[in-house]
Amino acid sequence: MKITTKSNAFVKARIVKGLSQRDLAKRSGLSPSYISLLERSVKSVGPATAKRLSELLDQPLEVLFDIE
Repeated sequence: MKITTKSNAFVKARIVKGLSQRDLAKRSGLSPSYISLLERSVKSVGPATAKRLSELLDQPLEVLFDIE
């Protein structure tokens, strides 16, 4: 299974929540550089991390991520 970020939806959700990449990184336990890679769809993400990010951003998993 490969999970990639829907860049525009992910960035929009983060901005709507009023979070910087650094803020989201702190809350999720990830590094700011990893958040940046996710926002550019450079890196895929694991199921547990995708779930945690979708919960932090108050968005359904399928809105923020493509699951193949």
